[in-house]
Amino acid sequence: MGAGCTGGYEVKYIDEFQDPELARRLLDDIHAIVTRPWALMEVCGGQTHSIIRHGIDQLLPDGIELIHGPGCPVCVTPLEVIDKALEIASRKDVIFCSYGDMLRVPGTGRDLFQVRSEGGDVRVVYSPLDALRIAQQHPERQVVFFGIGFETTAPPNAMTVHQAKKLGIGNFSLLVSHVRVPPAIEAIMQSESCRVQGFLAAGHVCSVMGTGEYPPLAERFRVPIVVTGFEPLDVLEGVRRAVRQLERGEHTVDNAYARVVPPEGNPAAKAMLADIFEVTDRAWRGIGVIPGSGWRLAERYREFDAEHRFSVTGIDTREPVECRSGEVLQGLIKPHECEAFGTTCTPRTPLGATMVSSEGACAAYYLYRRLGTTSGAVIPSGTATMAARTSGSAGSTSEPAPLEGSPVV
Repeated sequence: MGAGCTGGYEVKYIDEFQDPELARRLLDDIHAIVTRPWALMEVCGGQTHSIIRHGIDQLLPDGIELIHGPGCPVCVTPLEVIDKALEIASRKDVIFCSYGDMLRVPGTGRDLFQVRSEGGDVRVVYSPLDALRIAQQHPERQVVFFGIGFETTAPPNAMTVHQAKKLGIGNFSLLVSHVRVPPAIEAIMQSESCRVQGFLAAGHVCSVMGTGEYPPLAERFRVPIVVTGFEPLDVLEGVRRAVRQLERGEHTVDNAYARVVPPEGNPAAKAMLADIFEVTDRAWRGIGVIPGSGWRLAERYREFDAEHRFSVTGIDTREPVECRSGEVLQGLIKPHECEAFGTTCTPRTPLGATMVSSEGACAAYYLYRRLGTTSGAVIPSGTATMAARTSGSAGSTSEPAPLEGSPVV
């Protein structure tokens, strides 16, 4: 890994991005510049897990709140699409391929694990190209890949559709539920309940799309947007830069993840996306329809669209009334403020996707034992938390039950 600069401190190796001494110096910088409360939203489930795992939110100055946004791709996949996946996967002539994270995401009354237990051919893969190879190996079956996620996972899915058309693999199709971050930021800022004063933007999304879509949002809503990585020092540097702007009354886009994110993003990936997909309105689970926030297959690739191929209609979706994951996704409540959290809703018996996904906020709070208020949270033993390494706090003697499914999305 090349050299990088975090908070003015030169780091050269990946383990240095978890260095407790550098973290303490960054925290001192943040404490020194804060004069009033500020609310920042991280728009990435990976950042949420890093924040909770390392206790970053507990180390920040009083009044600096980190709001967990709708940054988990599994969590925001709409219930209707989940139910369509369940219907398609139940068909005898279908091999349904998915990342492992999706198998336990609850639809209306069941999940993909249950479909598999009932005889459905549901397979965990680690790449959409794995699904394409399965289609080549089984020309007598229809092979469907569940293509979900943000701008990060869209390019490989687009490339797979391109390859399927090029190779003439007619028994492959994609069930598409891709979403885009900038329209979600716009929707958040337009909400009457919005408390967000600055954003930590997802570095991996910007590594694909670049930073060009964010300056108009920063200017329109007068909020700083700091492109941020995922290691503890990355997050702290993102917070430091955002707070510094807020204290100065500034609202610009700042790239704190320049070692990965070029301003223009990845031109080849963007060209592939523009060829394969077209922008569409998209429903976000627990939030509703956000205009222009998704992608669907372009008309010239419609033959590879699983929704079009299987014509799944008459879906009756029903969310559990006791699940408040929609409020969690909008940053209106913290996971432990939901009455079902940790009781009727656990990783083994999830009511919503935020509890089962490897990037879900509820899963992070459960896994790292944020079971009550954030003060005095118990840290699991064996977890290399920044809080424990910078303050000497003791850990718990028990580990939480692991999440099921492969955390690859």
